[in-house]
Amino acid sequence: SDKLKDLLELLPEHELPEDLKAKHCKRCVVVGSGGILHGLELGHLLNQFDIVIRLNDAPVQGYTDHVGNKTTIRMTYPEGAPLSEHEYPPASLFVAVLFKRVDFNWLQAMVKNETL
Repeated sequence: SDKLKDLLELLPEHELPEDLKAKHCKRCVVVGSGGILHGLELGHLLNQFDIVIRLNDAPVQGYTDHVGNKTTIRMTYPEGAPLSEHEYPPASLFVAVLFKRVDFNWLQAMVKNETL
């Protein structure tokens, strides 16, 4: 509890980005990382959704024909985060899903620019 309070004090407060606040989620899709879309060539269809939420390390680069290239929100736990910077479009929102003690240690190290 105290560790979480200390960590939250390190984080700046931010509102949602204006372009995301202005979006109306009429049609949203969640794309996982299981590979089930590979070969289906649904990328064009997925890009038509208002909001595209990608989970964990679901890759986009090299698979756009199958999974599209639009990412509105990327949600992941630390060890499931994509390693390539190309998987984090500047206009998208990154959401860290923290649920283990080590996840909070990771976030603290990232915020303080420390080695974990």
